[in-house]
Amino acid sequence: MIKVVILGSGGAVPSPARSLPSVGIRYFGDVYLFDCGEGTQRQMMIHGLSYSKVKMIFLTHLHADHYIGIAGLMQTLKMNERKEPLFIFGPTGTERCISSILMGTYPFHIYIKEIDENFCLKNEKFKISAFKTNHNVRSIGYVFQENDSWNFNKEKADKLGIKGRMFRKLEREKEILIGRKKVKLEDVTKPKRGAKLVYTGDTTPCEEALLASKGADLLISDGTFSGQHSREAAEKMHSTVVQAAELAKKAKAKQLVLVHLSNRYKDASPLEKEAKKIFKNSKVAFDGMEISI
Repeated sequence: MIKVVILGSGGAVPSPARSLPSVGIRYFGDVYLFDCGEGTQRQMMIHGLSYSKVKMIFLTHLHADHYIGIAGLMQTLKMNERKEPLFIFGPTGTERCISSILMGTYPFHIYIKEIDENFCLKNEKFKISAFKTNHNVRSIGYVFQENDSWNFNKEKADKLGIKGRMFRKLEREKEILIGRKKVKLEDVTKPKRGAKLVYTGDTTPCEEALLASKGADLLISDGTFSGQHSREAAEKMHSTVVQAAELAKKAKAKQLVLVHLSNRYKDASPLEKEAKKIFKNSKVAFDGMEISI
């Protein structure tokens, strides 16, 4: 299960109710941050994500509201004598930008890697890939895709006489002999599609975001403005909640969570209603919101 925590649901200017942008994912005990606005480490403490478990940080772009929280987080990790390396990924300019806010030395390695929309990181459990977005600086969004797996069909396995170590061997080798009969892994399992999460970061509607969001279990999208402020959204290269809902509908996503809300909206419920008219399973994020997929 992927646990998602919205650490900061606000836009470029914080408010008493909304912190600066950051999304945390907890997966098999490790934490992955997507953007790291001011105060992210405190939000992690409040909302139950361990900063000591952060493995990687993924930045969508280099506006300060999306990365300035890294400085404080690194200082805290230093004071806690972290030893494990930490990886920071972001678009061109990330190394210069992050290096400028990380003064002094650290007892752990900080690896900074500049990436583009062709980036893809894979391991045995998931992959994280990037896609191009459309903002007023170089920007990318991210897809967190859990690897497909399978559910064990005990009834079928019992009929074939597969037990304990035999199943582990079948899992490893994909095919085994039982007597004279060949048994394949798919004979005793049912495929299980891995969960898919998409985080757009700041962007106007674009084809790349639509393609990346196809079939997403959870789409976390820029929803800075009400549809009534579509002209301003276009000028500042953000999305309205209406545009985000249209994206979710076209992509056939399962649920939409709207983030990066402008602090002009003291009551977000009208924005959620706007989105729900187009895509029913839309929600305006709040700080500390948890979603499990």
